[in-house]
Amino acid sequence: MSMMIDAHIHPFIEAENSIAPFGTPLTLEEMMAELKACGFSKVCGSVIQRDPATWEDIQRLNRVALKIRDEYPDFYEPGVHVLASEPEKSCRELEYLRRECDVRWIGELVHYSMQTGLYNTSGMFAIYETARDLEMPVNIHCSDLDVIEDVLRNFPSMNLVIAHPEDVRNAKARFELVRKYPNACIDISGTGLFRWGMLRYAVDRCGSEKILFGSDFPVCSPGMNLGGFAAEHLTDAERENIICRNFLRLTRRA
Repeated sequence: MSMMIDAHIHPFIEAENSIAPFGTPLTLEEMMAELKACGFSKVCGSVIQRDPATWEDIQRLNRVALKIRDEYPDFYEPGVHVLASEPEKSCRELEYLRRECDVRWIGELVHYSMQTGLYNTSGMFAIYETARDLEMPVNIHCSDLDVIEDVLRNFPSMNLVIAHPEDVRNAKARFELVRKYPNACIDISGTGLFRWGMLRYAVDRCGSEKILFGSDFPVCSPGMNLGGFAAEHLTDAERENIICRNFLRLTRRA
């Protein structure tokens, strides 16, 4: 494979913002070294802080993501946050980040820890309009398929990346949603990949061009996810789509 891209990580600068459940890695340097040791050419994701309460918190985390990119300019692709309760500020933030800073990815948005707000509110719909116009894919953590479908239906020209397959019943329903909507993709981070045959099933239902590799590091092990990916019965072209081509296409880096 020409490149290996992990499209779903959560980097940090301050150790207290690490979301590793067992306490490692403890520094950004350790985190990036681990990802490089796994063989990744590029990684992407948002900086998570538990329960930020203000727009200033969201904006600060976006600036942290830019700082990390400055430290790892050819390796880290920043994912950025928005706030449903501040749609106007969020839209101006996205315009600045896309046009002045060349940021091309929104999310992962995590409503339960980041107070993003529900994904199909009027505030979020205003933000999606800007994301669509700026051609920025949006990666959301959401278990409610009705909410996801509401977004997909209302924004058919915005690329929506669903985070995590989840477990068997939810995964199958999510794959059907991705199959149904041309603008829907899914990343394979978190729960799901440990089920043998899940990825082959997803490719058969959705097509390999709608699936992105992700690990959710440091919550989950990138090495274990790579092992699960490597063990699935996929063609070389399917592997290439999942591990790099789809992300490069969505971010217009190809």
